[in-house]
Amino acid sequence: MYMAIKDSKEGIAWIEWDEDIRLRKPEAMARYEKELEDDINFYSYQQYLFATQWAELKAYANKKGVEIVGDIPIYVAFDSSDTWANPELFQLDEENIPTAVAGCPPDAFSATGQLWGNPLYRWDYHEQTGFAWWIRRLAYCFKIYDVVRIDHFRGFDEYWAIPYGDETAEFGRWEKGPGYALFDAVKKVLGNRPVIAEDLGFLTPSVLKLVKKTGYPGMKILQFAFDPREESDYLPHNYTTNSVVYTGTHDNDTVNGWIAALGRKDLAFAKKYIGVKRTSDICSNLVRMALASVSDTAIIPLQDYLELGSEARINTPSTLGGNWEWRVAADACTPELSARMLELAQIFGRIVRTKKKK
Repeated sequence: MYMAIKDSKEGIAWIEWDEDIRLRKPEAMARYEKELEDDINFYSYQQYLFATQWAELKAYANKKGVEIVGDIPIYVAFDSSDTWANPELFQLDEENIPTAVAGCPPDAFSATGQLWGNPLYRWDYHEQTGFAWWIRRLAYCFKIYDVVRIDHFRGFDEYWAIPYGDETAEFGRWEKGPGYALFDAVKKVLGNRPVIAEDLGFLTPSVLKLVKKTGYPGMKILQFAFDPREESDYLPHNYTTNSVVYTGTHDNDTVNGWIAALGRKDLAFAKKYIGVKRTSDICSNLVRMALASVSDTAIIPLQDYLELGSEARINTPSTLGGNWEWRVAADACTPELSARMLELAQIFGRIVRTKKKK
């Protein structure tokens, strides 16, 4: 219904709709539901097709012993059905205008911080409802994924609140998140389901305490490890078993793209730590290092198995256009590649063997 109405109004944000439907008044809801019945049914049918096809794909993968990791962001978009249908869940005023929005404070990477613009949660209201909306959200995620990676996990401990209308993130302030109460409620209803906590960035003692209390594995990114100026938590000798190691994530460049942009000292330290002399040997050995680490789970982007450059990068954060366009070529997954992946998995004990039923 949200999309049908949005289409009928040439795509403008719901906050610009007529007041009656913007505020979801019953008579307006009934009128639009009748007037846009065909369009609503069309979107419903699209969702039905996707849901059935996805369920078939997931069942096929699971039958082959493949689990699917799904990523969910901590926040939703302001111009979304979530916010339109549930304004009470978010920090909005009487006219449903945000009072504060999400982002990150200034740091070494951005002098003005990151202004994301997502509406922030009214965590006190969520707690009063027993975190019902979050539990429904995660329950659906566990229906379509086997493992859920929750983005910006530190925001559950503290989140950066930026006054609505600000053009930068400079003048925000830290606010307290729900902490462990949310995950306690989730576990009581859904059980102890497999979650990966995206705990990257500047981590305070309270964030580290929250991650540890949940029991969820955090993330280790090898591309973040090689700064010769300081000891890094991302160097493999500092890992704990309850972690997930990546050569890089969807937000990183490929390993070969990252190598090309490394400073001279960082590159020298990386070679010394990995134990190679030639720059061309870094990529394959970094893959090997991830698999050889003590992390319970190792995730290697296919681009790094294929040793591709920046042309195969998936996403560059905070940019528009050119992202999420890379596709693997049909002839790239050769028997030789499969054999090499299998051999590495076997060497480092990463083959999960299940007993066949008699």
